[in-house]
Amino acid sequence: MKEIDARGLACPGPVLQTKVAIEEESLRDIKIIVDNEAAKQNVCRFLESKGFEASAEEDRGNFYVMGKRGEDVSFQKAKEQKEEAEQKKIMVMVATDRLGHGNDELGLKLMISFITTLKEMGLELWRLVFVNNGVKLTIEGSKVLPVLGEYEKEGLHILVCGTCLTYFDLLDKKRVGETTNMLDIVTAMQLADKVINI
Repeated sequence: MKEIDARGLACPGPVLQTKVAIEEESLRDIKIIVDNEAAKQNVCRFLESKGFEASAEEDRGNFYVMGKRGEDVSFQKAKEQKEEAEQKKIMVMVATDRLGHGNDELGLKLMISFITTLKEMGLELWRLVFVNNGVKLTIEGSKVLPVLGEYEKEGLHILVCGTCLTYFDLLDKKRVGETTNMLDIVTAMQLADKVINI
């Protein structure tokens, strides 16, 4: 079993080390040691996206993420991936919890209206990514939380920057979306047909 000690690495270091190991070696089993919850979530999700079954255990502040390669991608999953690839993809990246500059109260009202109106994009809205102050829209007490919850139920992928949540000490208050890392965000930008930055 391949073991990677990724403690102390900033995002997306643990995921990048895992990615290199998987791509360079034909691994069936891998263990990654990380030292924070965001890194644990990111590594688990990355392993699952590569066909591994992921699990994690915590011991004295360290997380031991275990990955075991599952079966090859099923025909149905391959069909779904092909259909998704054919659909136009718009990624919206939200880096603030206010829209515009000037009056904060007005900025919050505008942001609520903007997030609520995003549904008008229909199926072309492919990823909704929250970074920096934008992550505050995904935590308990956020006025757009019910709307974001509905989007997620309808299948929209909502990504929330783990480094940002950790910086603001909000990781345990996140109520919607997947905790993500910069590799996921950059990859999403690369795959998107259009990126809208707010």
